Amino acid sequence: MRDGRVNRAIQQGRARTTGIKTRVPELRERVPELRERVPELTDQLKNRGSELRTKGAELRTHGGELARQYAKMDVSWARCSYAKAARAALLSFGLGPLIDYYVRKRVVGGEVFDTLSHPVVFVANHSSHLDTPTILRALPPKWRRRTAVAAAADYFYNTRWKANGVALLFNTVPLGRNGGGLGDGATDHVDRLIDDDWNLVMFPEGTRSRDGRIGKVRSGAAVIAAAHGIDIVPIYLGGTHEAMPPGCNWPKRKPGRFFSRRHEVEVRFGDPIRPRSIDDRHEVMDQVRAFWERKGLPAAPAFQPAEDVPEREAVLAG
Repeated sequence: MRDGRVNRAIQQGRARTTGIKTRVPELRERVPELRERVPELTDQLKNRGSELRTKGAELRTHGGELARQYAKMDVSWARCSYAKAARAALLSFGLGPLIDYYVRKRVVGGEVFDTLSHPVVFVANHSSHLDTPTILRALPPKWRRRTAVAAAADYFYNTRWKANGVALLFNTVPLGRNGGGLGDGATDHVDRLIDDDWNLVMFPEGTRSRDGRIGKVRSGAAVIAAAHGIDIVPIYLGGTHEAMPPGCNWPKRKPGRFFSRRHEVEVRFGDPIRPRSIDDRHEVMDQVRAFWERKGLPAAPAFQPAEDVPEREAVLAG
């Protein structure tokens, strides 16, 4: 059987050799034609190189224009002392009591702030417009006063009145949500805030989840954290999707037999993830995603080695 395979291989090799020998005259006839096309192909390569250089220049120009556009969109006056005072009053005495009518908030992991220092990047899952006020109200006051929220430039900054409103209420900064472009100057205004010791809240999914499940996680937050050498603090939000899913303009209470009830909303702060290289950005965001998928709960303990089982059973038997 083995000899049969060897014979077939020999026959196939001979057939290929015969085919190549048959095409040799044809290839020899095409040599002059190919020589004549060498200058043409050379010119095409030169033209292609010029096109690529022109495209690169256009991309760099676009990056500069994007940076200027975002910087122009940014409502910087929303971070002055008067705006800070107005925002604190609105969150504590206006929007806060209204939200409390619809949800009951529970904060877990707040002790992480005992060992943190400004600035950090907060990264949270996103499934509702309630996410931003819920996070801000869960932060300690001194952290809330120095925290900005990255908001989709194409959604919240498409009109000036909307940009002013969200900036005053939540201290937002415009940022693209489709990924890419972080190295083209599009985050210069954010970099200046972080250099000034402002914290940043980001939603790496880019948009609200329509079914409450975790969507595609982009790595921009890890890139920004690595560029500044600051920690990432993961946040898990549970219950906001039920209280105010996408498509709703206002929160809703849970229906009851006699009276409606409030939704249970939970905010869980995870342990900080230390800054790493930009090349490790995907691994960092995989760590964040794992925190979200286990709903902010501690990771499962490592598997106990089999050799320790008899000793443990002996202790239990004793």
